[in-house]
Amino acid sequence: MTDILFTPFTIKTLTVPNRITMPAMTRGFSLGGVPGPDVAAYYAARVAGGVGLIISEAVAVERAAAAEVLGIPVFYDPLAQTGWKRVIEGVHALGGRIAAQLHHAGALRDPETMNAPDTPNDEPDTMSEEDIADTISAFAKSAATAKSLGFDAVEVHGANGNLIDQFLWEGRNTRTDRWGGSLVARTHFAVEVLRAVRAQVGPDFPVFFRLSQFKQGAYEAKIAQDPAELEKILGLLSDAGSDAFHASQRRFWEPAFPDSPLNLAGWAKRLTGKPSITVGSVGLNGPDITDLLTGKGGNAGPAGLDELRSRVEAAEFDLVSVGRALLTDPAWPNKVRDGRLKDLCGFDLTSLGSLVTEAPHPPHVV
Repeated sequence: MTDILFTPFTIKTLTVPNRITMPAMTRGFSLGGVPGPDVAAYYAARVAGGVGLIISEAVAVERAAAAEVLGIPVFYDPLAQTGWKRVIEGVHALGGRIAAQLHHAGALRDPETMNAPDTPNDEPDTMSEEDIADTISAFAKSAATAKSLGFDAVEVHGANGNLIDQFLWEGRNTRTDRWGGSLVARTHFAVEVLRAVRAQVGPDFPVFFRLSQFKQGAYEAKIAQDPAELEKILGLLSDAGSDAFHASQRRFWEPAFPDSPLNLAGWAKRLTGKPSITVGSVGLNGPDITDLLTGKGGNAGPAGLDELRSRVEAAEFDLVSVGRALLTDPAWPNKVRDGRLKDLCGFDLTSLGSLVTEAPHPPHVV
C-alpha cells in the first residue's frame, strides 16, 4: 500500500513530490546576508535525503530592523541573489522544490546584539504610517525578487512573535488607529502585506502564510480565542491572497481548541478550504521547541508516525513540516519511506557540531 507521506501534492503551479516539508529554521550562517556554498550544500543534503519541499530560513526584507540576528540572509544584495540562485539550482537538480520565507523580526530583534543600538526596533506601537507603508513595500519587493530568482513559492512569516504576528496579537498591538484595536483591525497589516505580495507575484504563483498561537517567550498566547475568531482572521488572509496556511504549534498532535481533536493546521483547512501544513515536534518524542528556545534542553528521541499518517489520510492537513529531526538526520524522509525506523536519529544538540558551535545564535527550530 502506498504511504500517504510519499504521494505528490499540488498547490497552484507548485507540485511537490511528497508531503514532507522542511520548515524555515534560522541558523545565522549567511554572513553579510549572503548564503554561501555551505548553505547551498545544507539544503541540497536535505533534498537528497528525501524532502519534497524546502521552505528557506527566514529572509529579511529590506528594512533596517528586519533581521533578528546576525547572519540572516537577504534578497536585496546582488551577492545574496547569486548565492540564492546556487541554492535553488541545487534543490531543483535533485528534484526538490523550494519556497522563500519572507521575514521581519520586529520587536524580537536585539539592537545591541545586532551591533546597531541606534536603529530602533520596528514594532506595532512605534511604527508610523510611513514605516508601515515602507515595510509592506519591502515584503512585496522581496516576493518579486524571490519569484525572479526561481523560487517555487513564497511564505509570509506571520507567526512565532515576529512583526506581522505582533500586529495580530492583542498582547503586542495596542494601537487605536486602523492598524489595531478590534480583531479585524489587528489583521489589517497582514492583509495588506499579502495583497502587496500577491500583486507582485501574480495570481498563479503560490503564496503561503505561516501563523501560530504561541510566541517566543509567550507560549500560552493566542491570536484567536476560539474557532470563530480564527475563521475571521483566516478568511481575511485567504481573501487577501494566501493559498495555503503553515500552522505552527509546539506539538502537532495537540488540539488547537477544546471539544475538537483538530490541531491548528486542521482548523485552518476546515475553515478556509485551502491546503494546510502542520508543524510541531513531528517525528520526535521528548522536549519541544520551547525547551530549546529557553535553554532547558531540546534533545528528543524518534517517535512513531502512525497518528501523523492517519491525520494526513483523513485530510486534516496536507503537508508535514519536519524541523529538528532533519537538522540531525538529513536522510530522515528516505529512512521513513524505506521503513528503516530503527535508523532514525531523533534530535540531539550535541550531534549538530558546527551548526550550533559556529553559529552566532542557536538555530530557531520546530
